[in-house]
Amino acid sequence: MAEFTSTIQQVAAGQNAVLDTDVIRSRCVNHRTGSGLICLENSGCDCKPARYRVFVKANISIPTGGTVGAISLGLSLNGEVVQSSLATVTPAAVSDEFNVAFEEIINAGKCSVNIAVTNPNTQTIEVSNLVVIVERIC
Repeated sequence: MAEFTSTIQQVAAGQNAVLDTDVIRSRCVNHRTGSGLICLENSGCDCKPARYRVFVKANISIPTGGTVGAISLGLSLNGEVVQSSLATVTPAAVSDEFNVAFEEIINAGKCSVNIAVTNPNTQTIEVSNLVVIVERIC
């Protein structure tokens, strides 16, 4: 199991949230502190993929100067947003904070895969108390 966190940041449209603390490290889950990418590897010597459960939770809001409307947070797999991971809320006003959480199962075959927590919106959002837990399940 690996755990990564971040306190508060503004994430531009289409960009990844930065993870600034590696709470728990793992042999097959690699991350460089201050980066938004997490690399999942298959350490086995056979062709079976490694399977990981990725859990993400965070508070999201529209920062001052933003436009009120629906906002989302999601998981990207090799740069592409996984649509089933999108967590969407509709704040009534700027700075209204909502807690979102989602979980995805990710397979890493012969090649490693990169995951990231991404802002899929067309505007900047504020992300706080971000926690990403990656657990190898088989």
